[in-house]
Amino acid sequence: MKRNVGYTWRLREIMAQHGMFRVNDLIPHLVDRGINLSSSQVHRLVTGTPERLSLPVLAALCDIFDLTPADLIVTTAENVVRKTATGDGGPVVDLAGMRPTRARIRPEK
Repeated sequence: MKRNVGYTWRLREIMAQHGMFRVNDLIPHLVDRGINLSSSQVHRLVTGTPERLSLPVLAALCDIFDLTPADLIVTTAENVVRKTATGDGGPVVDLAGMRPTRARIRPEK
């Protein structure tokens, strides 16, 4: 069975819980932990949902806010439901009683 997986990036929410409301509030904390990102990179990290994230940056964010990666990234997974045919699609033809007729080829006279 196929599953749809997704995630929610909660960095902005966690920053607000810790009284950080600007991107520039986070930069010094990252620099203290050896992470040197430009302000535009930090802005994208805070305002967007990253598709890729280096482990040193993740570790630094977890250390800054004293949390685990599971607190920062909330994952979801659900089964894909297949659409099935319903009875309102038109008349039902019973093919069980229908059999093909054998063709007979006769030589010409």
